[in-house]
Amino acid sequence: MLYFLGFYGGVTGLRISKDIAENYPGSCVLLTTSETTILGFWPPNKACPYDLVGAALFGDGAAAVIIGSNPIAGQESPFMELNYAVQQFLAETHNVIDGRLFEEGINFKLGRDLPQKIDQNIEVFCKKLVVAANAELRDFNELFWAVHPGGPAILNKLESTLKRSSDKLESSRRALMDYGNVSSNTIFYVMENMREELELKLKKKVRREEEC
Repeated sequence: MLYFLGFYGGVTGLRISKDIAENYPGSCVLLTTSETTILGFWPPNKACPYDLVGAALFGDGAAAVIIGSNPIAGQESPFMELNYAVQQFLAETHNVIDGRLFEEGINFKLGRDLPQKIDQNIEVFCKKLVVAANAELRDFNELFWAVHPGGPAILNKLESTLKRSSDKLESSRRALMDYGNVSSNTIFYVMENMREELELKLKKKVRREEEC
């Protein structure tokens, strides 16, 4: 069981599940996530207007996904393959996302400089991923992007800094609009949106081929 990882929890679960599945051939891992904001809900207070922002941005939810390795041809149809996983810690950022436990519940505060911190480091981090995956790219638009939508400002920063076309983050923006930031669950809502978009594209392609 993993807990108190917040937004980082979903991707961490995927990484650990990948390791388990690959080290136990033939096995499948059921990964589930669940989040509730009631633990962090605080009644309106003029002294703490930021609490209302959190109540508006964050949401409740749950998700589940099955992870395996070496899929059986003709029987299993994996949607994605996790090729490589890496994490990076940024110095002097321990107070940017601040969570504290009180008798009344959990209180989270996101620093206003969070989008800027991400903006300053994301390009170098993504280049490391590309090198590790042995990929040769002209620009980041050649990749698909399943991004945890921490908030509109973060997505806007990623889009402008990495010079991505607007459609690359459409699945993330749609998840944020439909469900809010649901911490560890959100990445799975993004992936589900991507799966639906892929199915729609395949159906359109089949129709065009039939018409021809």
